[in-house]
Amino acid sequence: MNKEILYVVDAVSNEKNVGKELIFEAVETALAMATRKRFGMHMDVRVSVDRNTGDYKTFRRWQVLDDEDPEFESPERQILLSYALNRGLKAEVGDYIEEPIDSVEFGRIAAQTAKQVIVAKVREAEREKLVSGYRNRVGQLLMGTVKRADHKGVVMDLGDNAEAFIPKEEMIPRERAQVGARIRGYLKEIKEDQRGPQIIVSRTDVNFLVELMRLEVPEINQEMIEIMGAARDPGQRAKIAVRTHLPNVDPVGACVGMRGSRIQTVTRELNEERVDIVLWDEDIATYVMNAMAPAEVLSIVVDEENKAMDIGVDADRLSQAIGKGGQNVRLASELTGWTLNVMSVEEAEEKNAAEQRAILDLFISKLDVDEEVATILADEGFSTLEEVAYVALDEFLAIEAFDQEIVEELRDRARNALLTQAIAQDSTLPADDLLGMDNMTEELAYELAKHGVRTMEDLAEQSVDELMEISGLDEDAAAALIMAARAPWFSDAQQ
Repeated sequence: MNKEILYVVDAVSNEKNVGKELIFEAVETALAMATRKRFGMHMDVRVSVDRNTGDYKTFRRWQVLDDEDPEFESPERQILLSYALNRGLKAEVGDYIEEPIDSVEFGRIAAQTAKQVIVAKVREAEREKLVSGYRNRVGQLLMGTVKRADHKGVVMDLGDNAEAFIPKEEMIPRERAQVGARIRGYLKEIKEDQRGPQIIVSRTDVNFLVELMRLEVPEINQEMIEIMGAARDPGQRAKIAVRTHLPNVDPVGACVGMRGSRIQTVTRELNEERVDIVLWDEDIATYVMNAMAPAEVLSIVVDEENKAMDIGVDADRLSQAIGKGGQNVRLASELTGWTLNVMSVEEAEEKNAAEQRAILDLFISKLDVDEEVATILADEGFSTLEEVAYVALDEFLAIEAFDQEIVEELRDRARNALLTQAIAQDSTLPADDLLGMDNMTEELAYELAKHGVRTMEDLAEQSVDELMEISGLDEDAAAALIMAARAPWFSDAQQ
């Protein structure tokens, strides 16, 4: 019986208040390290300590790898499957083959190494114990004091020996953290690294703003007010959208607070970041107009297909609507989820007029109608040939200016125009006979088709110089391909 090991395990377990199993594992690791120092640091060693007697055995081991495994790089630690089988060993890929070797004594060196390993494992266990209490708090606000601040970030003291880290990129720009000062942050994640689990806190995450609003506005937690979205440019400006389901509650006023008290508290916490409270609206155009504040929107053109809007403002207020570095429109776009193109009213009108003219020209040329009919179609919301061809018949017949005969004629013309377009597009594809030629690659066939050479007949009519120019083939290859395409001519002539 090795009482020395059992004594060490009992003593350390009681002193550090950690489980005996953790100490046994540390002793095994220390003995394995001592063994490698004696026999060779490149070998893989496993030590097994009997938990009841303290006796231990030592094994050298090799991991079994597939013969084709590119990870095989160390015969000191790895063995190929074929070699293991040739030695008569029962093994599968991923298994470990072990053989017993002499054990080192649990002497001064092993004990010293064990102490170092035990201290490291105890620290790791203590950190895991501290951090485990925060795993279910991810997504919440944390309050602490600044313990240390350097170029890497800020260490927060959370109390009870727990610490959190705010990386530099998660700190608000130009914000200075004074040691000992109280600081809040948003628990973003529990990050695992070589030193163990680490609590990562952010002050730039958009959810930090959301959680601060929940803290300062009781009506949000009472579900009287709902936060619909938020966008931030940390340290400079933010927008947060709110709404209420209660007719007697002003969501914007509640968030601002009496004389701005609530929003000012949030702003101070965000290092004087300006926060706009935006009233959410089911009508997306109205919502965008609210989000663009303080700019006054004079006109909006909605493109639902591309989820984009052209926003017209007074030319004198254009810079205000766009914001410094495009900040206002960028935040409004992020908040609403729509691409917003801000321009002066004059520019918006010119763009709209140009788009309308393009639609009229499309209908006039493709449907063979006069401008009056094209204008009626555009005014009713039609903008493409597909819409004219396939919109529901009842919806088309609802237009007062058109009867059923006109509607059917317009639909037929639109479908014919679409068919013509499709045929024109297909004309750039190579024919089957060209694709089926000997020595013809698919890539070459498509390249020839782009230049109007779609069939074997088209190829047969080419000169060697012409084919070399459009295909990049050398003279011999071009000549051989043309002769192959002309082969049917000679067979027809012999018949």
